[in-house]
Amino acid sequence: MDTAFFPRRQPGMLLHAGLLALCLGMVALSLFWLIRLPFGGFYVLALLAAFSSFLPVPFLLYRLYALYRAIYLLERDRLVIRWGLRQEEIPLSDVEWLRPAVDLTPPLRLPRWALPGSVLGVRRHPDLGLVEFLAAERDPRRLLLLGTSRHVFVISPADLQGFAQTFARLIEMGTLSPATPRSIYPSFVIGEAWQSAGVRFLWVSGFLLNLALLSGSLLLIPARATISLGFDPQGIPYPPVPSTQWILLPLESFSLGMTSWLAGLYLYRWPPYRLLARLLWMAIPLTAILYLLAVYFIALL
Repeated sequence: MDTAFFPRRQPGMLLHAGLLALCLGMVALSLFWLIRLPFGGFYVLALLAAFSSFLPVPFLLYRLYALYRAIYLLERDRLVIRWGLRQEEIPLSDVEWLRPAVDLTPPLRLPRWALPGSVLGVRRHPDLGLVEFLAAERDPRRLLLLGTSRHVFVISPADLQGFAQTFARLIEMGTLSPATPRSIYPSFVIGEAWQSAGVRFLWVSGFLLNLALLSGSLLLIPARATISLGFDPQGIPYPPVPSTQWILLPLESFSLGMTSWLAGLYLYRWPPYRLLARLLWMAIPLTAILYLLAVYFIALL
């Protein structure tokens, strides 16, 4: 008998989607000013604003995806918690107790960056020791504590009473066969991929090439008043535009590289798709090289 319980998704998804839209809007606004401002102090500030606004985007996207996939699955022999790339499989025989978080004194301290829909992280409690949050709620009245032989988990099924009753019924029924505990962390995927020399080369070379592309573009912008970004079908250069628009090339390369890196990490979790993940990572340095060639040929015009 398998019973699935889910956290409350709507508040967290609305909040994260709103923050994501805000960050992307700030990126778009920064880019709007980047291609119009003359090179100087305000131009550098707009560039920093674009990067700063983009940095939270992967973080918010992952937390939105993790909340969408979050589930607490009670099986006959184990409890499975899935939260994005994080998965915990706990044999029911390892569970020592289950109780509401509101009963605790002193109360739980929430992890850093705990937002509705993504209360994730590890804290130490003076009575419970190590506590890991895999929850969507900040209110202790909506949280359950699950004590195991290793440490305590904080979870937030929307139906707290139904979860507790199903859990008690399964404990009374007993297990048919002992389950094996299993823990999967998002960092495990990165660490496993990093062990490959080929993957390390692709990641490092892609980063360095994109850094060289950005540095070269910033050095070339003050040297030219206008540039031509490409050719028409007859091979004639397009009308010149302000050289500050040169910055669009490294930004495009960086965005494509980040997308390939994240998509590769997602696929690398399954052995049959690891070749496809490596092909995506191979595209990062190759794309940066093509953009470097574009910058070179633009400089010759």
